[in-house]
Amino acid sequence: MLKLLLTFLTLTLTLPFLALSFSPDHPTDRRVLVLLDDLAVKSSHSLFFNTLQSRGFDLDFKLADDPKIGLQRYGQYTYDALILFSPTVDRFGGSIDLAAILDFVDSGHDLIIAADTNASDLIRQISVECGVDFDEDPSAMVIDHTSYAVSDSEGDHTLIASGDFIKSDVILGSKKIEAPVLFKGIGHTINSENSLVLKVLSASPSAYSANPISKLSSPPSLTGSSISLVSVVQARNNARVMISGSLSMFSDRFFRSKVQKAGSADKHEKSANEQFVTELSKWVFHERGHLKAVNVRHHKVGETDEPAIYRINDDVEYLVEIYEWHGKSWEPYVADDVQVQFYMMSPYVLKTLSTDKKGHYFTAFKVPDVYGVFQFKVEYNRLGYTSVALSKQIPVQPFRHNEYERFIPAAYPYYGATFTMMAGFFVFTAVHLYNK
Repeated sequence: MLKLLLTFLTLTLTLPFLALSFSPDHPTDRRVLVLLDDLAVKSSHSLFFNTLQSRGFDLDFKLADDPKIGLQRYGQYTYDALILFSPTVDRFGGSIDLAAILDFVDSGHDLIIAADTNASDLIRQISVECGVDFDEDPSAMVIDHTSYAVSDSEGDHTLIASGDFIKSDVILGSKKIEAPVLFKGIGHTINSENSLVLKVLSASPSAYSANPISKLSSPPSLTGSSISLVSVVQARNNARVMISGSLSMFSDRFFRSKVQKAGSADKHEKSANEQFVTELSKWVFHERGHLKAVNVRHHKVGETDEPAIYRINDDVEYLVEIYEWHGKSWEPYVADDVQVQFYMMSPYVLKTLSTDKKGHYFTAFKVPDVYGVFQFKVEYNRLGYTSVALSKQIPVQPFRHNEYERFIPAAYPYYGATFTMMAGFFVFTAVHLYNK
């Protein structure tokens, strides 16, 4: 009896905290599972992990082949995000496998993958499922004889100094990245048919992918700007994935390294790796670019109550509030391209919503002269932001038989033609009957 009482008290105290950490009003992932090839990575990449912990993340470090690891317990996910810093793992331990990781993302959770020159087939398969294809040659690395980092020990030009970033403040932050990012690893391409994948850090036009210690016997399969060094994916369920071809890019050594790009006189005391990775991780973990819509409502102009049905030609007002998460609080989202559709099979009305720049969006329009079952639809998709999809169904009825105007001014010519025809027929009949 005492044991049951203690269990009940534990659950009573724990459930409110669980509800808080998984609340939809708090989109940032907090509990993160980090799978490593070697626990030494925990110290060699400590600066990256410290930036996450300083932002409130609870990191759980495990070896990738640990037989006790799992993403679920009693049918519930125990982690909000997953970091795979285990490029050589051929098989995960416990209940984690390819299907489990894909289900984890399909459930709306976030993922960071760091591959390397010795990336296993398992890591490559996960990346392929996310829309990214690594170079099939296991010995290939990205080589650039123009945009390499000047170094005393580097002679094969595999240490890339890249500055070809995606032009998006919401993904990489509003602060400009001045120094190049150091990259040493394998390149990949994104699936051209997958519109959800974006290149965040690209190789220069002079780059190519090949084995740096052997001569080229045939043209390389990956060349130029088509090579992506770091890519991101935002799924249709707003789950986010980051894929990098270099584990060293996250290391303390690269974070602290001085960098000078070949052919440039600018010498930077510190590479942009820390800024780049930190800002990108904020986006991946929904600390930026996460939108929510609340207080969706509609009513007739001059009224406040939402009706159960509209009538054709009614004047309608539509309102919604949209906010963006800024890491610690919800702030009003300001944009001039949010639109609402009044939709039945196709949009009969398409209106751009006005805003007071305090998160409130609104518009007014006249219900079309068509009756049926309509929908108020907002489908907002903007680069770097989570998608907003709203839908409210409402029927539209015609006028009742006794609500139509008895005489329509536009029909007066037809009324005149009718009475003129009647008068003419009467005159014709009279003349025909009484004229000899």
